[in-house]
Amino acid sequence: MEKSDRVAAYFEKEGPFKEGIAILRDLVRATGLKETYKWCFPVYTLGGENVVGVVAHTNHFGIWFFNGVFLSDPLGVLENAQEGKTRAMRHWKFTSLDNMDRQGITAYVQEAIANARKGLKLSPAKYTKTTLPTELKVSLAANAATKKAFEALPPYKQRDYAEYIETAKKDATRKRRLQKILPMIERGIGLNDKYRNC
Repeated sequence: MEKSDRVAAYFEKEGPFKEGIAILRDLVRATGLKETYKWCFPVYTLGGENVVGVVAHTNHFGIWFFNGVFLSDPLGVLENAQEGKTRAMRHWKFTSLDNMDRQGITAYVQEAIANARKGLKLSPAKYTKTTLPTELKVSLAANAATKKAFEALPPYKQRDYAEYIETAKKDATRKRRLQKILPMIERGIGLNDKYRNC
């Protein structure tokens, strides 16, 4: 399926936020950004650089600013995508059409475009060797084939798995996540491959 078809399908899909994401799409496209499809949602770019994305989730919809860390955020609406993990991305979330400030949204997108034109973006963090959580380390030590498959993964995929276990607060959640990922590791699949390949 072509990217344009995937974008069209995304906005045509029935759901509680169908109208909301259509409004966001119109506002973003009015700024002249190029529409494409990455990570299973519509993304808008300038000169090949990601500027914003429009997304619908189960409980909210919104706009992602890929380098939102540089936005002035005069309305105080932006949230870190994943506190402690995401450095640059910021979200503006909505739960209904009533709390959408269309002028404000346009102003934020225009500021994001201006920042992109200035070349403002965070450099990727320099990562050291991934530290494995105890549960993952023990499981890999107990199975040579799984360990070999894990070591064959690129460092960023190893890091994804380690963080997936590490960020679980409860022991039961950590165990459940571990059982989920071990077969994926054995097949050489990255935790987030389904988002990268959609």
